[in-house]
Amino acid sequence: MSPKIFIDGEEGTTGLQIYDRLCGRDDIELLSIDSSLRKDLSERKRLINNADLVFLCLPDEAAITAVSLIDNNSTRVIDASTAHRTASGWVYGFAELSKQRRDEIANARWVTNPGCHPTGIIAGAYPLIAAGLLPKDYPLTCISITGYSGGGKPMINAYESEKTLPMFAPRMYGLMQNHKHLPEIIAVTGLLRTPVFCPIVDDYYCGIAASFTLHNDLLPGSPTTDNIHNMLTDYYSGERFVTVAPELGSGMLESNWGAGTNMLELTVSGNNNLTIVTARFDNLGKGASGAAVQNMNIMLGFSEDIGL
Repeated sequence: MSPKIFIDGEEGTTGLQIYDRLCGRDDIELLSIDSSLRKDLSERKRLINNADLVFLCLPDEAAITAVSLIDNNSTRVIDASTAHRTASGWVYGFAELSKQRRDEIANARWVTNPGCHPTGIIAGAYPLIAAGLLPKDYPLTCISITGYSGGGKPMINAYESEKTLPMFAPRMYGLMQNHKHLPEIIAVTGLLRTPVFCPIVDDYYCGIAASFTLHNDLLPGSPTTDNIHNMLTDYYSGERFVTVAPELGSGMLESNWGAGTNMLELTVSGNNNLTIVTARFDNLGKGASGAAVQNMNIMLGFSEDIGL
């Protein structure tokens, strides 16, 4: 019997993307809610408790409420909101970080899907910290540029229907250094010093280029950029969705690389003194719905790349 899947919040950007990746599959049964009952708590509760696995594509408070509606011991959850990213008892759904992490996802009841910007920063920083190449108290500076689809339907509508002159250029935000993704980055990487983090939204639909910078002489053993590149290449060897560019970065790196896929590519750039690590991926793919479907595949024992 095929597992039953319910997308709570199917009408949102992430929910629609998850639906598109699942609707043609014959190894699952998608449960649907009547459009007129999308905000009906009793109908949502019925479907959530009838499902083997639920995707929560909701605002944070609504996601917390949805979890409270579960009154059985079997329904499993993948939460795409920020609500449970650092919560006790929830597994952080970034399988490529380690074999242990992949095993934890496979056996978890509660999985929190990574945020878009943190996916890129964590993909580069986590292995370097685990290897001792990047000290946990390093003063990390991160810059991440994204397409406007990361802002959901209101921002998509603004860029596509109500664009003002400033929206034709890249726009920095989160300038008070209290962005909601910072606790997630710190919790997953184990950083002891809060990084400086500057997100930027630009006038294109999807794709992220998330970078952090390193002074090599401040790292243990003063590794070269080649050393850092080789370490990341070895770490992600054999992974399907996270790869490392074979050569050091040069020229230009477009931030809409990988659009429409679940791929993430790390590029290491610089010289023996200064290094930039950049992750590029689709904020709607590996940064949201693609990662969510990948986590579902792992949790249900399917091949990891089905539908991706």
